[in-house]
Amino acid sequence: MTTYQYTLGSAEYMVQLFPNPDFADKDLGFNTYADVIKHYTVNSLEADGIDFSEVDVHEQNGMYAIKIVGHASLETLKKFGKRHNELFSKDYAQKAIAGVSLLKELNVWNPMEGYWVNKNQGDGPCKWALFPPLGLNVIGQRGMTLMHYPPWAVLTAGTFDNAMTMQRWTRILEAAGINESDTNFYKTFIDVNPIAAPGSGQSEYPNDYFPIMMASGFFDGPKGSGRDYIRSMMEIYLSPPDHPEDAKYTLPLLICGSPLYDPQAPGWFRAAYTDILPQEDNIPQVNVLQTGKFKIYPDSEKETPYMICNHMIAAGVTGKCTNDPASIPDIRQYEAQDLVAATFLKLYHDNPSIDPVDAKKQACQRWFGNDKGYVKPNPPDSQDKALICALAQVDLFFVPTPTPHPKYTMEEALKRCAGADPLDDPCACGIKPDGPKGDEIDCS
Repeated sequence: MTTYQYTLGSAEYMVQLFPNPDFADKDLGFNTYADVIKHYTVNSLEADGIDFSEVDVHEQNGMYAIKIVGHASLETLKKFGKRHNELFSKDYAQKAIAGVSLLKELNVWNPMEGYWVNKNQGDGPCKWALFPPLGLNVIGQRGMTLMHYPPWAVLTAGTFDNAMTMQRWTRILEAAGINESDTNFYKTFIDVNPIAAPGSGQSEYPNDYFPIMMASGFFDGPKGSGRDYIRSMMEIYLSPPDHPEDAKYTLPLLICGSPLYDPQAPGWFRAAYTDILPQEDNIPQVNVLQTGKFKIYPDSEKETPYMICNHMIAAGVTGKCTNDPASIPDIRQYEAQDLVAATFLKLYHDNPSIDPVDAKKQACQRWFGNDKGYVKPNPPDSQDKALICALAQVDLFFVPTPTPHPKYTMEEALKRCAGADPLDDPCACGIKPDGPKGDEIDCS
């Protein structure tokens, strides 16, 4: 057995970066901040696939210390501990504290405090809490996604794994050919607004409290400003300790959101990196499936390959059967676009120096049958066509109680698709949904 102990950081800052134990579900048994830190450290070790048997967290001399015991090598535990400490240091996660302090100073922190902003009984009255990436990969990530903000339900549950967004992303990753045992390496993300809040009621009219301007004004800034939280977190997450020094690029980045659902992350990216983006009629573009490369800071050592993609839950929320399978919100287009995004990440693991344009072409050829997408998906492989259909069936049918969940498993959905006419069309009469998600298809 190997034992390794390290200091995570000052208690003064850790209690601001980790959520109050009172916020968590009671069955998690949190009584102190040490309990909270231990829980998320365990989650990160599991995400990184590190073999451990015991984690102890305690406060001493105003610092939180972590001890890990396990079968992993001392080198691996040292690597994890060093990067864990760096992530929560003044050069990275602690920069978010400055943004929160400024929001409070300007009296714009949680303007709906004490009032309901949605009908979700689990969320309760509106609450905000600083919530950087907790319990995710520390050293094992193979890519990263940029998203909007973490839902309050994740904070109370103490994990992202139970969120419908993450469950759907896991299905997409597996369908793209990533082994089930490897999917955790593709679930690392940061939010442009690192504030846990109710899962709806923060970025939609009439409660648009997490706009693009919040990310730009409070969690971004020039290097060295102390407020460049988003860029600094991208830089450390996209260059994990084992990333080859001679690699042409950093890890790949997915930027999640579209005009139809949760556009804030691509919106921040457009405002932050206007000069490197393609333009139409002098307007910088951030369109789904757009790819390119950029430097996080002007003096960053390597470029980062990126792809704009949908929010991971958008298909389940706004997807439906339409008469235009070449455009979202058609569910077939959604599924193919999301599979292209997952394949984009996988291709970079297979070939870290692939050009992003070539990676997109390969991914689109697999799921659309062309180089660019935006046509009716027509995968050359019949098995891939069946996967698009099955994923669509899972996303089209939900059961609301006891908590919202898909009506069909992937296995059940594949059987439904195999019996469809036309074959493997999720919008075929006989398997399409009734109501708003299927009414456009005429089956009379």
